[in-house]
This record gives sequence, C-alpha cells and structure tokens, in this order.
Amino acid sequence: MSYGKMNIPIDIISTAPVKDADGFVTKGDHIVASIRAYKEDRHGNERWANMAAFSEATALFRFRKIPGTEITTSLFIICGDGRYRIVSAEDVRGRGMYVEVLAEKLEPSVR
Repeated sequence: MSYGKMNIPIDIISTAPVKDADGFVTKGDHIVASIRAYKEDRHGNERWANMAAFSEATALFRFRKIPGTEITTSLFIICGDGRYRIVSAEDVRGRGMYVEVLAEKLEPSVR
C-alpha cells in the first residue's frame, strides 16, 4: 500500500459517557487518532464476494498501525461521508505495519 493511496483523512473515535454541568450523562466522542487512510466502498468485485461472512460491512479502510493504540470493534471511524462502526480489525499480513478495518456505515435514524 503506497502512501499516495492513503488520501482520506479519518478520525478514530471512542464513545464515552460525558457528564455536563447540570449532571446529565450523554454520549460524547473522544478522538483516539486523526490519520490518513485508504477507503474502498463495497461493490460487486471478487474480493468483496469472498468476504461474504461480513455481510454488514459496507467499507474497507487501510491505514498505518498507530503505536500504542489498539483498534477494536468498540471504536468508530468518522470520515467525510459519514460515521462507520468497526466490524473487524486485523493486521495486514501479520507484519505490524498496516491495519485493515471492515466497517458498517451508520445511517441516522428518522423520528
């Protein structure tokens, strides 16, 4: 993966309860890292057909491993076109250089 293909700025965030001045607890976003990544949306090619086990995944992100930070399914990704929930994260080829994340796009609910 060349650095030139990693051209999408993303934020990796965790949601944590935050207490406001009046004592009410709401969900707040805490930015874990702001990095550049390669993004591939789901489409009908052979690679996505082989990943049928992850049917809810709508995007794939690849980025350099962040020292001291573990990417887990409890984190979220925010990029220019929306918010994504991490479905799976794994080390690319076991070398410890890149992380590949399958994520599901979260659609806002209408009330």
